[in-house]
Amino acid sequence: MFEGPEGAGKSTQIARLAERLRTLGIEPLQTREPGGTPMGDRVREVLLDPDLRVDPLAEFLLYAAGRAQHVAEVIAPALAAGGVVLSDRFSAASVAYQGHGRGLDLEWVGDVNARAVQGCAPDRVVLLDLDPAVGLARVAARGRPDRLEAADLAFHQRARAGFVAQADADPDRWRRLDADQGADALADAVWNAVADLVQPGSAAPEGAR
Repeated sequence: MFEGPEGAGKSTQIARLAERLRTLGIEPLQTREPGGTPMGDRVREVLLDPDLRVDPLAEFLLYAAGRAQHVAEVIAPALAAGGVVLSDRFSAASVAYQGHGRGLDLEWVGDVNARAVQGCAPDRVVLLDLDPAVGLARVAARGRPDRLEAADLAFHQRARAGFVAQADADPDRWRRLDADQGADALADAVWNAVADLVQPGSAAPEGAR
């Protein structure tokens, strides 16, 4: 799972990691949230539409619904078949954005997340950490921001703090990387963060996919 503030480079780094895995003979499944399924893609349109106002509670429940479908339709079957899944966001994003960012009760967010994923959890979370002001400037350079990107800086700062808090609380699973560096250097750091899970002959942790 890849997480991080807006503009941190998740899509680029997932693609780079996928290329590297293919050199080892591993064909990963690349997916994303919101989205990843036909139903999830429709939910994504609503969630990211800059012209819509979405209540924070409704926002989280839409994310959770798409996540439940994503696990059932895509992630769980791929893992059951022995595949490697690379996801651009997952349950930790809701803890950061809807919990820390929007102010929803963290315990409740965690409970709903748990029900949505039905025990499906990443073996490694790569946090591409970045000052939200830097990330939002990158986003602005790409064109019109989506609804989430358009939220104020204070919201994005709270969300970043939420990601960091999760990383600090689970250092065995999370790897926090500085995303304010060149794409090549960051790709090497990403590889170092996950290589123990995929390199032939390496000792993978219990439950590694």
